[in-house]
Amino acid sequence: MLKHLLITTAILAGSAGLLQAASGENDTVKIGILMGFTGPVESLTPDMAASAEMAIDEINASGRFLNGASIETLRGDSTCVDAGAATAAAERLIGDDVAAILGAACSGATGAVVSNVGVPNGVLTLSPSATSPSLSDINDRDLFFRTAPSDARQGEVLAQLTLARGVNEVAITYTNNDYGKGLETAFAKAYEALGGTIAITVAHEDGKADYSAEVSTLAASGVADLLVIGYVDQGGRQIIQTSLDLGAFDRFILPDGMIGESLLADLGSNLQGSFGSVPGAGNDAARAFDAMAAQAGISGTGPFRAESYDAAALIALAMQSAGSSDRSEIAKHMASVANAPGTPIGVGDLAESLRILSEGGEIDYVGASNVELDAKGNAAGTYREVEIIGTEFETRKIW
Repeated sequence: MLKHLLITTAILAGSAGLLQAASGENDTVKIGILMGFTGPVESLTPDMAASAEMAIDEINASGRFLNGASIETLRGDSTCVDAGAATAAAERLIGDDVAAILGAACSGATGAVVSNVGVPNGVLTLSPSATSPSLSDINDRDLFFRTAPSDARQGEVLAQLTLARGVNEVAITYTNNDYGKGLETAFAKAYEALGGTIAITVAHEDGKADYSAEVSTLAASGVADLLVIGYVDQGGRQIIQTSLDLGAFDRFILPDGMIGESLLADLGSNLQGSFGSVPGAGNDAARAFDAMAAQAGISGTGPFRAESYDAAALIALAMQSAGSSDRSEIAKHMASVANAPGTPIGVGDLAESLRILSEGGEIDYVGASNVELDAKGNAAGTYREVEIIGTEFETRKIW
């Protein structure tokens, strides 16, 4: 009888705990922000993390999240290139009792975190920047989402805009990892299908001291334009520097991983006319985000800032829709807050979206990057065609 009483008491106590989590009163909910704060994208991630935290600040300032709960963010460093380090960083976040993980930044790290940490612990992982097509088919038990579109789409867009500029033949170098291989494959397939010619393709490893061998091999093709699929703080930038030193290429084609202020700061004056693609929109929402970011001191122009804001917003809104920060509930509500039907929610409208959800209404979160999730949790996304003019990336067209 005493044993039965103790079990009943424990069940009631557990139920009370669940009710407290659902009500959110005086609670603090933790969300992990896992990005490559060191490594090949370290110049991009501070603005990405700050953009995510800007959305969280907006949520907290409203006072409407889970009946007065607040969100605390905890940062972790995935390093981008070390799957073991990414897994360990994610495990530390789990140990700190985060309800969800925003990240990782790079595709390989993201795959490791989803498989080794997210799925075993039943924790949602939402990346704002992992773009490898292979992630669409990862065994994620419906716990992985991304606000960045897949490189299957970027490859098509980059091929189209390259040909639209009259570039009918290219040389390609790509970083030898999930991101590089995935985007190179997608681009090559689309480019050749549209009539383009690939003269030569050379993989490169990040972290080398000298890339003259790779550049010499690429330059031997005699092609004027080089597509550099790599990282702005690693091998990609060094290949461009070596190419400039050797006078190897006239122009560079740059996908998202190469779009960053550090590239312009170091080499911008020598890259006039180089162009590329980066996820993003040119609509009122994108301009509203840029204004909010500037006001918050986020002055960068690098990629995935808007997608990071949207990722943080979606995690919080999924909790609000669930009425709980319980790990097992968040992913179930992701699609319902991200897609139609419902009241469209833009940048700066998070307080209103929390009110609507708290009253049992429906929302369609559009955000800064025109969010729409497919059945596999991928964002459809749009791309900006950018060109280096002076020492800035200027948007030429939205694709």
